[in-house]
Formats: sequence, structure tokens, C-alpha cells
Amino acid sequence: MNILDIHLPIAGIEFNALLLILIGFCVGVLGGFFGVGGGWIVTPALNIFGFHMAYAIGTDLANIFGQSIGATKKHHKMGNVDWKLGTISIVASIVGLELGSQLIIKLEKIGDVGSVVRWCYLFLMFSLSTLMFVDYFKTKKRRTLRGNPEGADYHERSSLARRLHKINLPPIISLPVSGIERVSLWAVLLVFASTGFLSGFLGVGGGFIRMPALVYLIGVPTAIAVGTDLMSVLASGAYGCFTYAIKGRVEILAAILMLLGSSVGAQIGATAVKYVKGYGIRLLFAIMIAFAGLSIALEQVYKISGILIYQKAAGILLMGTAASLTLIVIVKLIIEYKKEKKKGT
Repeated sequence: MNILDIHLPIAGIEFNALLLILIGFCVGVLGGFFGVGGGWIVTPALNIFGFHMAYAIGTDLANIFGQSIGATKKHHKMGNVDWKLGTISIVASIVGLELGSQLIIKLEKIGDVGSVVRWCYLFLMFSLSTLMFVDYFKTKKRRTLRGNPEGADYHERSSLARRLHKINLPPIISLPVSGIERVSLWAVLLVFASTGFLSGFLGVGGGFIRMPALVYLIGVPTAIAVGTDLMSVLASGAYGCFTYAIKGRVEILAAILMLLGSSVGAQIGATAVKYVKGYGIRLLFAIMIAFAGLSIALEQVYKISGILIYQKAAGILLMGTAASLTLIVIVKLIIEYKKEKKKGT
């Protein structure tokens, strides 16, 4: 037994305490920076390293709830949370989530729903990452043509967002924090109900779906999309943590150790949003979901072939992606902070 291994009484396993803190730190940095809960990292990581899936999900939700409190508070202080839009997103997402979960139950009675969900998950992740890569390079090209200096940032709404804003179906609302003068409430509700449906159908927290939807469909600036998404993640994490806790599926000690890392990481990630430009955040987000999708693809190959090496490769790729992106975010924060400090002197 390693000196850092501890006994987790609820899950009934031995686990490395330092590994839990490091997983929490990575998830905290990425969650605070991208506005996602980090379930795509924590749940598979805990499961790969020995947690039963139910305990992995419950413990992950407890960590998401804890880290999102600090990250949302930090983003609120920076003016990155649109509380009005966030409240609408929570209400509409619940409706969509219920519809998605009901469809899963019906499909479960017909046949192998797991395989269907994984393929849909893969399609969504690779489609999103492709969209965001294309957007990044188009934005970079426009910046060059307009002669914008490298450090400058601006928010240009997508054609989809501009079309959505032209819908004149009352009631019409304004979202001043997000810089949106007028938009149909029904259009916004439909967007969030759709992301909620995908969340319920795919069995994911929805942060990685909501953030691009906020940017590309509703036209919210990237930093505000991150903060507002975290508000929704906080609400869903609280509900999920409660439901799993009353079922006895939350390993409290593991959640506390992960929170030690994620509470520090979330502050670093949220602060990095202030210094890293919007298009840079979107590029890193695209890289993150592309590699997460590749990890799921390897897991799917394992399910089909039964060859264990693919499952191990999926786990290594997942943790490697999380660690690499965490390092990139921290390095970019340091570089941009130094640049800004140099300008001020």
C-alpha cells in the first residue's frame, strides 16, 4: 500500500489522495476557464482508477457543486454572469433534460441504447469542435484583414445568432449584461430546452453543449457565456449532488480532497478568462472536446472489440488532455498577465 493511499469507506476502496487533489485541480482550472463542470474528466477518471460508476458520478457531482460556487462567485465579481439569462437557461434546461431522459428510457426497452448514445455523443463532440475550429480560423483571418493588433479582442455575433435576434415572436426581452438589446423569449427557451434535451439524452452535465450554444446561437460574448454557463452548472450540480447523496453514492472524503484542488484551480481558471481573449478560449475549448471525443471513440472501440489496450489508451488520453490543457491555461495566464503589466508601466 502506497503511503499516500487512503481508505474511502463509502466506496469501499483504497485510493491515492494526491491523485484526487490533482484531478480536482485540473478540473477546477478547466471548469473556471471554460464554464464546464468537468464530468467528462472526473467520472471516467475515477471509474478507470477503481470507482464503481455510480460512486464516480455521485462524487463528481459533489465536486462540481463545490467548485462551481467559487468559480461562479469569481465570474460574478468580474461581471461575467448574466443572472437573467442563466435563470432562463436553468428553467428551460430542466424541461429538455426530462424529455431527453424519457427518450432514453423508451429506447432502452427497444435495444442497446448505450451504443446509440455513444455514437450520438461522438457526432456531437466532433461537430462542435469542427465548428469552433472553423470559426477560430475565420475570425483570425478577419482580424488580419482588419489590421487588428494581436492583443485586441472584439465580439462579432454569428449569422445564426443574428437570425435568432430577428425573430419577432413576443414576448421580446433584453439581456443588457450580454449586450443583447432584443430577442424573443421563446427563441431563447427553445435553445436551452434543446441543450437540456441533449444533456438528458447523452447523460452529461451539459456545460460543453451550453457554452457553444450561448456564443453561437444566442450571441453572448465568450467571457459572459463562460460565467453564465457556470451558474447553470452550479444549479445542476447542486441537484445532482443531493439526489446521489441521499442514495448513498457520494464518497465524501474523495469529494473533499478533490475540492481542495478544484477550489484553487477554479480561481486560476476564472482569472485566466480575464486575460485570455475570447477567440483564444474558443480555440482551447475546441481542442478539449475534440480530444474528449477521441477518448470516447477509443472507449467505443474497446466495447466492440473487447481489447483492453483501447480502454487504457482512452484513460491516458483523457488525463493527458486534461493535464496538458491545465498547463496551457496557466502558462497563457502568466504570459498575458505579464504583457498587460508591461503595458501599464
